[in-house]
Amino acid sequence: MDFVHLNTPESDSPLASADASGIWTVPLPEHPPFAFVHLKRVFTLPDSRHVVVLVDAKALLACADRDPTDYVLPAPQYWQQGKVKGLREFLEPGQTRIPEMPYVLFSTRRAKGLAGWLGLASEGVVSFRNGQHRARYLTHAGAICFPVEVHETEAEALRKWCGWVGAGRH
Repeated sequence: MDFVHLNTPESDSPLASADASGIWTVPLPEHPPFAFVHLKRVFTLPDSRHVVVLVDAKALLACADRDPTDYVLPAPQYWQQGKVKGLREFLEPGQTRIPEMPYVLFSTRRAKGLAGWLGLASEGVVSFRNGQHRARYLTHAGAICFPVEVHETEAEALRKWCGWVGAGRH
């Protein structure tokens, strides 16, 4: 499913949606340079076995901060100015090349503490294959939710831990 039209209780405007060609529009309410970005799928072949999941931006980054690979980026305000400028230019609407949505892997692990040790509690972990800078920049710019691609075998777990469920998750 490539089309998602979700409305906030306060507004009739979509939070993130895909057009008929599969190009997603993600609003950026806290981003003066431009008010939205366009994203496209990474895997477009019918037999790719990858799906799009609309994720809660904050929940996704909370799970990404647990990535054990030592490649967890800080928030954009701590990046070098050249990196921020380059990413802003890369994402700016109107470019001939539409940026791809983040591509992630999802897993769970035992939570820290006694409950985790006993196998009673777990936590979600997101690892970025591509797009970590984009995801962190979009969240910093006010995106509440945005699409990511994930292998179909991990999609249901990603939806459970990070899927957009409306304002209730915050």
